Amino acid sequence: MASNPDKGRVKRKLAKEVGDEQALGVYQKLLIYTKEITKKLNCDKSVFYSDRIDDNDLWDNMIYTKNLQSGDNRGERLTDAFTRAFAMGKDRVVVIGTDCIELESYMIKEAFAVLESNDVVMGPSSDGGYYMLGMKKFLPMLLLEKDWNSDDLLMDTIIDLKKLDSKYYLLKTLNNIETSADLDQLSRVQQKPDDWF
Repeated sequence: MASNPDKGRVKRKLAKEVGDEQALGVYQKLLIYTKEITKKLNCDKSVFYSDRIDDNDLWDNMIYTKNLQSGDNRGERLTDAFTRAFAMGKDRVVVIGTDCIELESYMIKEAFAVLESNDVVMGPSSDGGYYMLGMKKFLPMLLLEKDWNSDDLLMDTIIDLKKLDSKYYLLKTLNNIETSADLDQLSRVQQKPDDWF
């Protein structure tokens, strides 16, 4: 799931702190990073764009199927993406965003592997949400009527999974990049963001 990299429309929390230009620069680097960790994965790969499909961008048309997101909120857009993937006959579907520079290729491989013995896999984010969601059959209850900005999103989803008696697996907790504080935190752990400003 990716937003089109348009100035003033991406990384809005970060933009309030550092300005639209720098926020766009950070987002473009996040896109490049996400492409790099996914391009060699041995699975079908799709990009779901927020506003328009760009056939001449960094996502190689030979590697990634390109789609337009559909829906009025994140839950509806995720529902549409999962529905389309399962309608194509996929037996495991993993969805990631483009906000997590701590995500590594091996974690995505792990997500697919754990779906062999679990119904759902989630990668918790430190803000209470998740950077990854995977399913081996579509469970729409997990995506509907959620407060996507809540610090309790992950816990609300786990409660739903327990109601459904679904087996789930949690990956390592990682940080999404939403604010300059997130970049500062990341720079204390890794070297990646040193040249981002």
